[in-house]
Amino acid sequence: MIGSLRRWSLPVVLLALFFVGWEIAVGLTDTPAWMLPKPSDVWAAFREHHALLWHHTRVTLLEVLIGFVVALVAGVAIGIAIDTSRALERALYPLIIASQTIPMVVLAPLLLIWFGYGLAPKIIVAALIAFFPITVSTVDGLRTADREVMSMLRSFGAGRWDRFRLAKLPAALPSIFSGARIGIAVSVIAAVFGELVGASEGLGYLMQRDSSQFLTARVFASIFILSLMGVGLFGLISGLERLLLPWRRYVTDRPGE
Repeated sequence: MIGSLRRWSLPVVLLALFFVGWEIAVGLTDTPAWMLPKPSDVWAAFREHHALLWHHTRVTLLEVLIGFVVALVAGVAIGIAIDTSRALERALYPLIIASQTIPMVVLAPLLLIWFGYGLAPKIIVAALIAFFPITVSTVDGLRTADREVMSMLRSFGAGRWDRFRLAKLPAALPSIFSGARIGIAVSVIAAVFGELVGASEGLGYLMQRDSSQFLTARVFASIFILSLMGVGLFGLISGLERLLLPWRRYVTDRPGE
């Protein structure tokens, strides 16, 4: 408990100092609110438009979560397939890498044409962006399995499934969680980008609409919500890792924490 307080105290203090400095600097320079609002203006926008912000937050969060789950399931499954078969590795790995070279600024409008302005295009964009780090992390993690353990299991007559269950998967889980943390963070960015290209709901759509009307305080409110969403989802994945892989605490935690 004390270690957690120590870890969070410095970021909280720095963030508080940043907001105080921001408030003072904007007040002293008399900067117009439409150009750069004060933190107090942003908080006022939160309170005044909380229902509107919450509605669009739910849409973006839904896109992020569905896209991430699709990427997680597909990334882990394809990562396992690549590790299992050299032929699949030669066939799929170049395609997976090539998929990341397609600019989303080109692909997103095509998805809008094909799937309309609903949730589907944003979910697909989020899944495509999160898919790559999860797949690569899964493949790399599966290949870290101890060769001596694998040989020992083989000598005891363990089949491929047993070797995977007892050696490969436990070795790969830390890497899979690392890829998932990256994937959930970039899913937020991807979903918002999809909304900026074309949407009728979501924080990206709201920010685009508000910026065109010079409602800058509400734009900043949306940005802060997205930041909290990214940090919160990243922390959720980290918390699940600590819960499901308790032995990792003794590896990752530093003495005195």
